[in-house]
Amino acid sequence: MTQQHLAAAVRSLMPRAKADLAELVAFPSVADPRQFPVEECEKAARWVADALAAEGLTGVRLLDTPDGTQSVYAELPGPAGAPTVLLYSHYDVQPPLDESAWQSPPFELTERDGRWYGRGAADCKGNILMHLTALRALREVDGGLPVGLKVIVEGSEEQGTGGLERYAEAHPELLAADVIVIGDTGNFAPGLPTVTASLRGMTVVEVALTTLGGNLHSGAFGGAAPDALQAMVRLLGTLHDEHGDVAVAGLTADQVWPGVQYDEEQFRADAKVLDGVGLTGTGTVADRLWARPSVTVLGIDAPPVIGATSSVQAAAKALVSLRIPPGTELKAAQQALVAHLEAAVPWGAQATVTLLSGGEAFSADTTGPAYEAMGEAMQEAFGRPMVSSGEGGSIPLCNTLRTLYPQAEIILIGVEEPTTQIHAVNESVDPEELERMALTEALFLRAYARLRSA
Repeated sequence: MTQQHLAAAVRSLMPRAKADLAELVAFPSVADPRQFPVEECEKAARWVADALAAEGLTGVRLLDTPDGTQSVYAELPGPAGAPTVLLYSHYDVQPPLDESAWQSPPFELTERDGRWYGRGAADCKGNILMHLTALRALREVDGGLPVGLKVIVEGSEEQGTGGLERYAEAHPELLAADVIVIGDTGNFAPGLPTVTASLRGMTVVEVALTTLGGNLHSGAFGGAAPDALQAMVRLLGTLHDEHGDVAVAGLTADQVWPGVQYDEEQFRADAKVLDGVGLTGTGTVADRLWARPSVTVLGIDAPPVIGATSSVQAAAKALVSLRIPPGTELKAAQQALVAHLEAAVPWGAQATVTLLSGGEAFSADTTGPAYEAMGEAMQEAFGRPMVSSGEGGSIPLCNTLRTLYPQAEIILIGVEEPTTQIHAVNESVDPEELERMALTEALFLRAYARLRSA
């Protein structure tokens, strides 16, 4: 059957994709029992398992990973001599953050201005539907799949607890494949077919400062008593120089990104930077996003403005994230960050710096037959050539898979693009992007099977 038949099949499946995505988004599957019931993740995992079983996949089961969450696994043998493709995604999502800032309920898929809104609509439940729609279209048009298939859908990617990585290391035969398609990124711009060629690594540390035996009246003691919150602000301010570049000794911040560039005005629009507000850091936007380290303060424990008292604070705590580009070793970066924080604590405050998680940066080899097949598929689906870009985010599983399966090609694609607002309020997915990426994946499976058999 021709590409037109496959495109028509994908298009006809889009109402079903929307209905399925609505069901999946309805589960508030945040893999953090401190915020959401574990049962919601279990329901989402069962939904994914049932959906894969309904498509004829075998060996469908829930994997109890070492971090206490569940991943979904399924497989389907291919024709004799056919290569094996592993499809990855994750069903857990970020918390909704400020629910009052959402224009529609975060866990209710809502169509507005041609987009589908809801937490996880893009990251990463939309990518699960990309996989399902591609498989459904191939079954409808070709009667089956031209490759052997494995599917793994993780349950704790957003928490970075490493459960699936540890499970894969203990069961290395489970995810072995010739090519691994990571459905957890997206296109550089809407309508521009993109593979992600590099990912920054990440580590998170918790910083706790204590200066007093208890809070004190700011009138009676302020001015001499060391304020832990003020100490924390001063400490965090040392992480960047006056330009906004990372100022941690041992972390290089002058690398250059050699590939596709990110126009500054487009970035300002995508990031919704307010008029008159400058960007941070030096170099091109692509340099700052994909080739250099970045430090972000993720959260601070401090009294809220409403209800605050006139007190000198005795203790403060912050969560700090460090992203590192390919070429920077994770352990060395962690040591540099911890050393910087410990050395910069003001006023002799008692400090504890705790490493919470970490993952190495990733760089893909884009020269193999799978990338050739993906380029062919994207050209057909989008009508324009494939480009490769970096991604400032981190997917630690990629390095685990590369270590376990060094001969496998790893390709990162997905339905996410700059306007989806993943990890923010009002996350959404463009259904046209979902349709084109589902078609891309279906065409890729065809093309890869053909190239491997040639």
